Formats: sequence, structure tokens, C-alpha cells
Amino acid sequence: MALIEPSQIIEALSTVLDPDLKKDLVTLGMISDVQIDEESNVSFTVELTTPACPLKEQIKQSCIEAVKSRVEGAGKIEVTMSSKVTSSCGHHHCNHDRPLKGVKNIIAVASGKGGVGKSTFAVNLAITLAKTGAKVGLIDADLYGPSIPTMFGLKDTKPEVADKNLIPLEKFGVQLMSIGFLIDPDTALIWRGPMASSAIKQFINEVEWKELDYLIFDLPPGTGDIQITLAQTVTLSGAVIVTTPQDVALADVSKAVSMFRKLNVPLLGVVENMSYYELPDGTRDYIFGHHGGEILAKAQGVAFLGSIPIDRGVREGGDSGTPYVLDHPDSATSVAIKHAAMEVARRVSIENAGHEERES
Repeated sequence: MALIEPSQIIEALSTVLDPDLKKDLVTLGMISDVQIDEESNVSFTVELTTPACPLKEQIKQSCIEAVKSRVEGAGKIEVTMSSKVTSSCGHHHCNHDRPLKGVKNIIAVASGKGGVGKSTFAVNLAITLAKTGAKVGLIDADLYGPSIPTMFGLKDTKPEVADKNLIPLEKFGVQLMSIGFLIDPDTALIWRGPMASSAIKQFINEVEWKELDYLIFDLPPGTGDIQITLAQTVTLSGAVIVTTPQDVALADVSKAVSMFRKLNVPLLGVVENMSYYELPDGTRDYIFGHHGGEILAKAQGVAFLGSIPIDRGVREGGDSGTPYVLDHPDSATSVAIKHAAMEVARRVSIENAGHEERES
């Protein structure tokens, strides 16, 4: 039996395209550690651009089929799927003196109006990405209505200070910072715009964040000072817009989309929350309207990241301090949240690849 050479494996895998990046895995540098034993069994590693890649199994199967069909005599094929998150600042235009140098990607979670479940999605997004193995941080930038301390069960916890910098709290694998950790829960912040902007800059510059793959900003609703300050202070990988299906919410989403475009922030897509309520007989009651978020995303030319149903357990999890996806990982709502989270990670990888291509 003729020995199989690693070059044959590489050649076979050069026919496998990354479905999102539209290039083959070899050109993208995703293939490593090719080994062939005495019995012609083959093993290699595929390094994806995010551990939350929704196409992981599809890519793995495509690799196996490529080797089977193109390398005569190949025995068992073992594929190890790993990941290395790409960075929105891995290219030439980024300022290396920028804030948050240890953060690969900064994601803004925004909404046109309040009450659409933006913070709930931001929390469950952070935890879902952390569960895949990513290093994740979450900043509660909704200074006038901070909810992260409640949702993580940390209402009475204060961050430590080291060398005049705040040390983020950590729970469920997510690094956390919120104005709610620093003030009395019953204290109202009566701040004008410049003070709010200053607080956001402190969360960016005066917090000892560990190295992160994703830092998520849970923004206040609307299109105000905090959104503008964030976009002008750091390089955002993109923004996720959370909405509900009814017309009054969708009208405000259009304004949020317009704002981020004017600020040159990539739009990762729209998430439709509270899409429907599933009745005991399995039918769906579209309480707030039908497919409004999806229709708006198409009209605005942005990605639709998914629909999340109404579930009382989501509210209960937020109130109790144990986010829903942890207590109900296999529910239909958790599956929908996971799908949306993986789509967010996918869109970030696509944006990063586009930056690198334009810079090359």
C-alpha cells in the first residue's frame, strides 16, 4: 500500500470552502497538525474563527467527505475542531494605543425603545457565548436603569479596586461591570449627558478587564449620548438591534439603524424578541404582531438573527439571578437564544474577514 502524504490531505482540504468567508480552509490557514499513522488513518485540526460557529458540524463533515473522496487508501478520519476568535482590530487601520487592547471584539446590544428585552438578550447572549468556551465580558451601559446586578444575582456585591482601577466581578464565566455595583439600588442617577459619557469612558479605561474574545455593551434604549460616546471611543465590531414585532417598536428600530450607520458602526443584525406565545396545544399566538422584525431587517438590508418566543421562565430567571439559558438549556426559547447568539458570533467573524480583505 502506497503511503499517504500530508500534502495529499492538504490538497483535498483545499476544496472545502468556509460557507461564510467564501474561501477554502487551507487558504484561510484553518488546517493544522496533519498526521497519518502506519495504517493510513488520518487526523488533523480545523481552527474556526469562533467557538460559537453555527456551521461547525457542516464544516467537519465536509472535511471528512473531501478526504474520503480524494485521498485513495485513507483509513479512519479524525477531525479536531478548535477555534481562535478573530479580532475587529487585527488589521492595519486600528490604533494600537486604543482602549481595551486585550479585547478582540466589542459588540453593542441596542434597541430603539425600552421594554423590548434588550438587557435580557444581552445577558443570555453573553452566557451563551461563554458556554462555548469564549472569553466574554458584559458592561451594563444603561446607567439610568442598570439591570445586570439583578439578572446575575449580584445586587449587594461591590467590585474591588486595584491600582485605582476597578476589578470586574465574574459570574457564570462572564466578567461584569455595572453602575449598579457602585451605587445604592434606590439612588437615582440625575446626570446630564457629559456625566453619563464620562462614566462610560471610565468603564472602558479604568476597569482591569482580562483578555476577552467578546465584550458586550448593554446600551440604554434610544439614540443618545452614551451610544455616540461608545462609538467614538472604541472600535465596535458591530451592533445588534433588539426589537419586538409591533409597529411602535419597529419605527424606533429604524432610527437606531440610521444612527449606527451615521456612526459607521457595522450592523450585525436584528433580533426579534417576544415573537410569539406558544399555547398548550402547540399553536402560536402572535401577541405583538407577525414577523415584524424579519420584515424590517429585510427592508433595512441587515441580517435577521432570529426570533425568540415569550417565555415566563425568562422573566423569572432574570428576577432570580439565574439567567434562563442556564436553567433551561434544552427549551425552545433557549434553543432560539443560542441560535441568535451563534449568528451574532458568525456575523462578527464575517465582518472581521471583510476588514482584513479590504486592508490586504
